[in-house]
Amino acid sequence: MAHYVARIPVSGTRSAAFAYLSHFDRAAEWDPGVEAGAMLTPEPVGVGSRFRLVARFLGRRIPLDYEIVEYDRDERIVLRAENRSVRSVDTITFTDRDGGSVVVYDAQLDAKGIGRFADPLLAIVFHRIGDRAAAGLRTRLATVRA
Repeated sequence: MAHYVARIPVSGTRSAAFAYLSHFDRAAEWDPGVEAGAMLTPEPVGVGSRFRLVARFLGRRIPLDYEIVEYDRDERIVLRAENRSVRSVDTITFTDRDGGSVVVYDAQLDAKGIGRFADPLLAIVFHRIGDRAAAGLRTRLATVRA
């Protein structure tokens, strides 16, 4: 299993950060490893909303369909995606802090099948990918306002 956690201070409100990140198709705006994102279900966003992301990983284009499995407005979102080679669970929590809020992004990626033998390498690569995504998210959330 590959695991990555980023704690991102935000100058805006947690409500604004939540509203932005609950539209997970926007990941292409802040994650350099995501080429495209699309919302697959109609508004409003909530439990059951689905999003297709096309990620670049080790030179390959990998489509992942994420579904919101937990949705607690302004508090927490949990998204899950699975294909034949990986299972991904992203948990995003939002808290207040003086002068703004904090977003904690917790991502787990589990290889399936024979890919499990590459878990140590996957963990290293996933950490690098996570660092780039967290940097992009910090930059993007600095512009999000309520």
